Amino acid sequence: MLNVKIGKIGFDNPIMVASGTYGYGNEVMGIANVNGLGGIVTKSVTLNPREGNPPPRIHETSSGMLNSIGLANVGVDSYIKDKLPYLNELNTKIIINIAGSSIDEYITVLEKLEESEGRHVGYEINISCPNVKKGGMEFGVDPQMTEKLTAEIRSMTQKLVIMKLSPNVTSIVDIAKAAEIGGADAVSAINTVVGSGIDIKSRKPVIHTTFGGLSGPAIKPIAIANVLKVSRSVIIPVIGIGGISCTNDVIEFIMAGAAMVQLGTINYTHPNLGESIVNEITAWLHHANLNHIVDIIGVAEDF
Repeated sequence: MLNVKIGKIGFDNPIMVASGTYGYGNEVMGIANVNGLGGIVTKSVTLNPREGNPPPRIHETSSGMLNSIGLANVGVDSYIKDKLPYLNELNTKIIINIAGSSIDEYITVLEKLEESEGRHVGYEINISCPNVKKGGMEFGVDPQMTEKLTAEIRSMTQKLVIMKLSPNVTSIVDIAKAAEIGGADAVSAINTVVGSGIDIKSRKPVIHTTFGGLSGPAIKPIAIANVLKVSRSVIIPVIGIGGISCTNDVIEFIMAGAAMVQLGTINYTHPNLGESIVNEITAWLHHANLNHIVDIIGVAEDF
């Protein structure tokens, strides 16, 4: 009733958790049943360890969260040595998020992960990273750069390749089409929206980098709009992300055209919400006299 497929990989249900919000997966032991999820997208991994941006780098807003973590992570070698053994023991699908500042860096990280004994089923590629060889331009704002990076990654792995799209672009549809042409199995939409805030007492920005990524309920309408646009423009599946906080939100994303969804900011307050949503969607389908979740993918119609 809830099983879905991306490429050749089957998932028990369409509920995943977004990159970083479950850390590497073991941070939620004892408070969340990760095996009840369709999958986990792990925290971004880069070639070398990164401390990330200086604090303050997270700020709660009235309807979400601003963050500028700066891709803090242990680096791919430590990831393989210390994190993959735990992830291999989980009874859910693992997707590894990869970040880099050049195509060579993405490729080197991928090579190391491909040579590891990880049981992960695929990779989500963070293309909101500045390409140092292009003067700091993000991969995800240029269709040609997106297509080239996607094609390079596609040529190196038989695992799933999912390109994570940024909403901070002129045309997200053009980027999605470029990923599809490059050979992506799916795209995930959306990454965070650029935001900022000012502390009126200190007269300084609420986060050290001034600008950060806004996530949470505030961006759900933006995410829905982008899922609608992208799902109507590409054949490959779309994974919806942005402001999901209840079962109805998930259903809305699926009706907009998402084949799967990722829960993000809500995990910080309700880390086991994913399992609850799985049960509630099953009940919703029964009540609606529907046999399968795929029956509602993209059913939303314009007036």
